[in-house]
Amino acid sequence: MNRSTSPLIAFAVAALGIAIFSSMDALMKGLVIALGTYNALTWRMLAGTVVSGIPYALSRPRWPARAVMRIHLMRGLVSAVMAYLFFWGLGRVPMAQAIALSFIAPIIVLFLAALILKERITRVALIATAMAFAGVLVILWGQARAELGPEAFWGAIAILVSAVCYAWNIILMRQQSLVAGPGEVAFYQTLIVTAVYLLAAPWLMVVPPLAEVPALVLAAMLATASLFLLSWAYARAEASYLAPTEYTGFLWATLWGWVVFGERVSLFTVAGAALIVGGCILAAGRRDNAPVADSEAQLP
Repeated sequence: MNRSTSPLIAFAVAALGIAIFSSMDALMKGLVIALGTYNALTWRMLAGTVVSGIPYALSRPRWPARAVMRIHLMRGLVSAVMAYLFFWGLGRVPMAQAIALSFIAPIIVLFLAALILKERITRVALIATAMAFAGVLVILWGQARAELGPEAFWGAIAILVSAVCYAWNIILMRQQSLVAGPGEVAFYQTLIVTAVYLLAAPWLMVVPPLAEVPALVLAAMLATASLFLLSWAYARAEASYLAPTEYTGFLWATLWGWVVFGERVSLFTVAGAALIVGGCILAAGRRDNAPVADSEAQLP
């Protein structure tokens, strides 16, 4: 696999992956409200297993090595917890607020990348992250001025815990992308999360209304495309460099929250978004692309 791609191209591809994933979030918010968190996620993951499994099977893949499968399994388990908490919270708070709260993940990633992947934390990366995090604080300050009910409070707590899981997920995604292709990553990620959710099927699973099936299939397609793009990008640039692309998700969450759910955008939101975009532009301006470490050294 050629990993000599310009870091700016990898940054742009990761940002596109986040945009697609944010669009899927809007679909999932509606599905969570209509079907409940468990059924919306489980049926989407089942559809995603088919969507990602067909092209993967056509590629005539080999069975992954034991060390690689261990990474697939670990990321799948972390993702199952992360996704459930996030979408449970998303059904209870505005999209923009949910994404803003999840922005603690890239902050944690910088330090996890240094600890686990032995990546260097540059001054530019710290400044960019500080700018983006300041934008998140501005948004939360504005949100705090509004009264929140108990459902929104617990939704916010679930999203914060999910964000901690997501920080670990980003590190695992970097490790996974160094030893497996995008098609393999997308398939095993979806398959393992689906298997975890199906453990509760005898007690929680119900057949969704036919009218919700197109949305479930589309959500699965968007999730698979996002996983493919992010895997491609993380195989070609460091996790600490790409982590700020997560902040662009706020812009898409604001757009879809307003268009689909009629969620109002405040001046605090606009000011925070400006800081977030500024941080991302600063991060994208980092030109140095450290050589990708040997993949075997990344295995846990």
